[in-house]
Amino acid sequence: MGKCCINPSILSADFVNLEAELARIGTADAVHVDVMDNHFVPNLTIGLPVVQRIQEVSRLPLDAHLMIEDPDRWAPAYAEAGLASVTFHVEAATAPVKLARDLRSNGAKAGMALRPATPVEPYLDLLPELDMLLIMTVEPGFGGQKFLDITLPKIRRAAAAVRGSGLPLALQVDGGISAETIERAAEAGANVFVAGSAVYGAEDPAEAVTKLRSLAETAAPAP
Repeated sequence: MGKCCINPSILSADFVNLEAELARIGTADAVHVDVMDNHFVPNLTIGLPVVQRIQEVSRLPLDAHLMIEDPDRWAPAYAEAGLASVTFHVEAATAPVKLARDLRSNGAKAGMALRPATPVEPYLDLLPELDMLLIMTVEPGFGGQKFLDITLPKIRRAAAAVRGSGLPLALQVDGGISAETIERAAEAGANVFVAGSAVYGAEDPAEAVTKLRSLAETAAPAP
C-alpha cells in the first residue's frame, strides 16, 4: 500500500492568507482541500473558483474532498481543473462507478469516502475503479473533532480487503488525526493521513508534518 503520506487540511489554515499557508507545509505530500456545500454536511467552505486558484499557486498536488450533494454532476469539474485527486462521498453519489471513471478520464485519481457509520463491505467490489478509499474518522463537516476509535475495526477490514485485492490503492483517514491518534490509525492499516489542527495549530507546521509521518511509518504494519 506504499509509504505513509501526510496531507494537511487547509480547513484549519488562515483562509485570508492561503498562499502563505500553503508555503508553511512544504514537507507535506499533498494539500487536502475540503469542499462543503451546507447541504450534504452542515457547513459551507469553498467552491470550484477558489480551488482552481489554489491549484494555480500550490507547489504541492491538491487532494479534494467533496462533501457535497450531487457529486455526479459537480466532481468532474475538479478533475478538469487539474487536481491530482478528487474524492466523493458514496452516500451522495448516484452512480459511483461512472463517477470514478469520469474522474480518472479527466486525469485525476478517483477517491471514494465513507462516513463513520457507512459499512465498507457493500463497496468492496468497487475497489478496482478507485485509487483511494477514505474512511472518515469523524462525522464530516467540521475540523477539530475528536478521533472516533469505533472506526478502527472498519479501517482494519478495509486494509485487509485492499491487501487481498492486490491493487495499488491508498487508504486515507480524515478526522482527529494528531500525534496522539495517528499511530492507531497507521497500525490499523491506513497509509494516507489528513491532519488539520495538528499541523496548522503547531508552531512549525512543516515540522509537525514530518513528525506525523515518522509516527505513522513507525506504527505501520510490515508489508
